[in-house]
Amino acid sequence: MLRQRTLKSLTRAVGVGLHSGQKVELTLRPAAPDTGIVFRRVDLPVPVDIPVHPLSVCDTRMASTISAGGDPGAPKVQTIEHILSACAGLGLDNLVIDITADEVPILDGSAAAFVFLLQSAGIALQDAPKRFIRVTKPVEVRQGEGPSLKWARLEPHHGWRFAFEIEFNHPAVDSTGQRVVFDMGSGRYKRDIARARTFGFTKDVEMMRERGLSLGGSMDNAIVVDESRVLNSEGLRYDDEFVKHKILDAIGDLYIAGHALLGSYTAYKSGHALNNLLLRALLADPSAHERVTFEREADAPSGFAELAPAW
Repeated sequence: MLRQRTLKSLTRAVGVGLHSGQKVELTLRPAAPDTGIVFRRVDLPVPVDIPVHPLSVCDTRMASTISAGGDPGAPKVQTIEHILSACAGLGLDNLVIDITADEVPILDGSAAAFVFLLQSAGIALQDAPKRFIRVTKPVEVRQGEGPSLKWARLEPHHGWRFAFEIEFNHPAVDSTGQRVVFDMGSGRYKRDIARARTFGFTKDVEMMRERGLSLGGSMDNAIVVDESRVLNSEGLRYDDEFVKHKILDAIGDLYIAGHALLGSYTAYKSGHALNNLLLRALLADPSAHERVTFEREADAPSGFAELAPAW
């Protein structure tokens, strides 16, 4: 049986929120089978549990934000996509995340620090079958037309594959790779995707801060780009870091489904909002998906049965 996974022990992290600028502490705790991933706002007078679920998403401006019941006025947790991407990369099914503010810390702007934390705590197999959502027919969402067109699509595939293409019409971005294909079964998430950082443009910083966003952003936790070049002294971590970060985000956004998908995701200029619309469209159509487990590990897609080694 391909089994569910949780942590062997708890682990902690402290940092600041990218958009809020607030100091925040995370405590990542093992959880029982079929718990899923649950954020717990422990800073409130009465702690509030916020399970990760597509219908819990209440805001997708610049990040994926969930709230209790999906109510925009309820307690929320912002910027969940990087830690969820790390959980997906390690195949973690069950986790309770105590959080002391309303935004996950940005740490270095990638998922690598979360991968390190999770692997340091150890991955434990549980006595329950790992559950997947298998895509059974194509589902697509589109927005805009002409130069503003963006779209995302899911199609049947025995595995979990991502293909993403960007187009920013910016010299610093255009000089890097614009399209990446990545297979989650390759076992190379930590090496090829996890270290890709979020990025922003200096021309947008003032506007974002007027809207109360990116208050905690800096060159320590993001790639910063001016009119023509990357300003970070160390440069890029990957030749195609911009598009790889979009795949990192998409992995986290799709893991909001609560289980790994079995399907092929292809996107052009997609983002958090379109990724959530795609998930909702998939789950709203009973003929487009099914829930599956694997009694024999050999029947699962390649790479899903292997545990990631300790860091």
